[in-house]
Amino acid sequence: MGAIPIPHEQWAQVIEKDGGPISFKKIPVPRPAPDQVLVNIKYSGVCHTDLHALMNDWPLPRKTPVVGGHEGAGTVVAKGQLVTSVDVGDDVGIKWLNSSCLNCTFCMQADEPLCPHAELSGYTVDGTFQQYAVANALHVARIPKGTDLAQIAPILCAGLTVYKGLKESMARPGQSVAIVGAGGGLGSLAIQYAKAMGLHVIGIDGGKEKGESCKTLGADVYVDFMQTKDLVRDVKVAAAGGDGPHAVLLLAPQEQPFQQATSYVRSKGVVVCIGLPAHARVSMPVFDTVVRMVCVKGSYVGNREDTQEAIDFFSRGLVKAPIKIVGLSECGKVFELMGQNKIVGRYVLDMSR
Repeated sequence: MGAIPIPHEQWAQVIEKDGGPISFKKIPVPRPAPDQVLVNIKYSGVCHTDLHALMNDWPLPRKTPVVGGHEGAGTVVAKGQLVTSVDVGDDVGIKWLNSSCLNCTFCMQADEPLCPHAELSGYTVDGTFQQYAVANALHVARIPKGTDLAQIAPILCAGLTVYKGLKESMARPGQSVAIVGAGGGLGSLAIQYAKAMGLHVIGIDGGKEKGESCKTLGADVYVDFMQTKDLVRDVKVAAAGGDGPHAVLLLAPQEQPFQQATSYVRSKGVVVCIGLPAHARVSMPVFDTVVRMVCVKGSYVGNREDTQEAIDFFSRGLVKAPIKIVGLSECGKVFELMGQNKIVGRYVLDMSR
């Protein structure tokens, strides 16, 4: 394939100070290193992690200034001299994990997200809220040609993250899973992955609109924490037999659900912590946790194989992100809505406007 013209400047959303506002400005187009590809980003999802990056409220050093974003889908327009795995013209995705060393004990065991030398898109390196972004060629997601790039963008983080969490939950077909934060961007995909994996879904969130969304996406039961008088009882009753769900996925950006989950998960159930509310802690009663053999674990983003599996569910039409497309210039407004907990589904930025 012939060379694709690449401009010298581009539009981007840049984090220049803690708490924002994020800056919509022109910056230079990067050039790929020998092991990198340059991707013309067409669409990028906006994740709650991007808001944490803006606020800089995690105990993880963030690059400043940094271009935000880590759910970018687009087309390779240039590649470094060492790259053989991807060609110019291929459609790919840039994820939260931008690169890893591929040589440490974690990388060698397919746990590359745990690599101590990992680089993170939109956090430690410039991300996908720009029209052209670079990433390690071995870590980009392979997107089948002809895929709707706007629709697949949220799969690159939200979809991958919840799919990995469901795998970590060890829930089997026919069992039940409670999804906390089911009406948000992560939750809307978690419901669909769970149903596709043969699980019964109890959606937990607040408000009628989110409840309607959860039911439309396949939740068997919806528990509204804003209306219930006894959340623990209602979640237990919602599971077949009244013993509570076999697994819980904690996707909420608030701390309280992390303190409640062990109270309603069934004995020998698994609580999977995925959401990352700032400064939050997980606590549970030791006696109850021990005698009921409850497992509490964390789940981070998936590895390269998990990524392709998550994309395969999408390609077969088993999951679809409920998205709202807005221009790159509207990123600041999306953050405002996110901070007010008013987002249902996922916002996706169109890089062409």
